[in-house]
Amino acid sequence: MKFKFAIYLAGIFVFMMAGISFAVAGDLERFEGVKGTLRIAGGTAHIPVMKEAAKRIMAANRDIKITIAGGGSGVGIKQVGEELIDIGNSGRKATDDEIKIYGLKMHKFAIDGIAVVVNPKNSVVKMKKSELINIFSGKSSNWKALGFKDRGINVYTRDASSGTRKVFWKKALNKGEIIKSANFVKSHGAMKSAINVDPYGIGYISIGYLDDTVAPVSLDDVSPTLENVLKGDYKIARGLYMNTKGESAGLVKLFIDYIMSKEGQKIVEDKGYIAVRK
Repeated sequence: MKFKFAIYLAGIFVFMMAGISFAVAGDLERFEGVKGTLRIAGGTAHIPVMKEAAKRIMAANRDIKITIAGGGSGVGIKQVGEELIDIGNSGRKATDDEIKIYGLKMHKFAIDGIAVVVNPKNSVVKMKKSELINIFSGKSSNWKALGFKDRGINVYTRDASSGTRKVFWKKALNKGEIIKSANFVKSHGAMKSAINVDPYGIGYISIGYLDDTVAPVSLDDVSPTLENVLKGDYKIARGLYMNTKGESAGLVKLFIDYIMSKEGQKIVEDKGYIAVRK
């Protein structure tokens, strides 16, 4: 238990909004007169949306404290199931076993895509899916064969608890092997930083995290954009979920309802994801 608690604290972000206030209006009115603490952890793709929602809620009501941690989808599901947190975020659906063991309820709040990324100095920004599979399996190990420099390919992947890894492995790699020498990173931010400083690296991140510090790669002539995800042309996509142990109530339900509200879904879109409610 001490080890689990240490992991939770290590990844935690606490947003203290002392001295900041504005008139409560619209979808934030639901939090008037409410007091309490809300603990959220899990998939790191969710963090930008959770952070913004938490900031607005705590600015509107100083009697509410919201903590947000990463750790990956597996951690979020396990911790909410063990009642260590109130909402466990995941970038994949909980399995039937997880739902049965923990009594989970899933709340899908966004749709996301997973983009293959390389360093901005890399000229290889288009490849076939078969070429990607060969790179991640280790069958292709030099960039020269793809039209870049005569240098080895450095593969980056996520750890086993990552929902992003599971979706990428299934939909991008066709459940193929990932080379054992791959470099492991723990979050989308860490992946982006690693690729940004490695001219010969390749990895994958949530489309919501894309910026000019990395270069997205088109697969089979389809770019990893939200538009292509929405049209169904870009297949490496998934839902983002807030998971609770049993039916939500109190502050937990208020938070989930806010994320699903018009204002909450606008936050989803502003952070680079696809809203599930218009």
